[in-house]
Amino acid sequence: MRINDDHMYHGAALTQIAEYPGFKAINTFELKESEKSSSAFTINQNTGVYLKYSSKPTKGFKEYVFTFTQAHFDELKSLRDHYAVRVFIVLVCIKAKEICVLTLDELEAHRQGREDAFGGPEPQYQLLVTVPPNKSFRVYMNTPGKKGRSLKQQIVSRNSFPRAIFQ
Repeated sequence: MRINDDHMYHGAALTQIAEYPGFKAINTFELKESEKSSSAFTINQNTGVYLKYSSKPTKGFKEYVFTFTQAHFDELKSLRDHYAVRVFIVLVCIKAKEICVLTLDELEAHRQGREDAFGGPEPQYQLLVTVPPNKSFRVYMNTPGKKGRSLKQQIVSRNSFPRAIFQ
């Protein structure tokens, strides 16, 4: 079987989940009968996780860019329908060798903030993560039409993954 980038980079996060105390099982999430997601997984039969990765930060602003399209939000809706409030977004920052975790509600709050600032929905959204030295992650979306200006920043502790998934 061919190894894709997502196998390697998702594997970094899935290994840490599997090594965490309290871990019992992991399965790929089935979107529809016989259609499995390549990004969504079930942890311990009661939690959904959605994995994305970004290889390296942008040169100008040192941001890891994670793009979410409507298809991604559709998968996330399926996870939410199945697991209610236990859905997490796992963002693998490859070059930094760090993993950031958010709840689906937190991602939706970023999306809503962007829609409010833009004046409506967009075809895709870019969630940005910075990894400042010796500090927590900064997670945000940019202000529409203004380079280098962010909407509300969320601070995420570097040691919250994978603990947040099991609490």
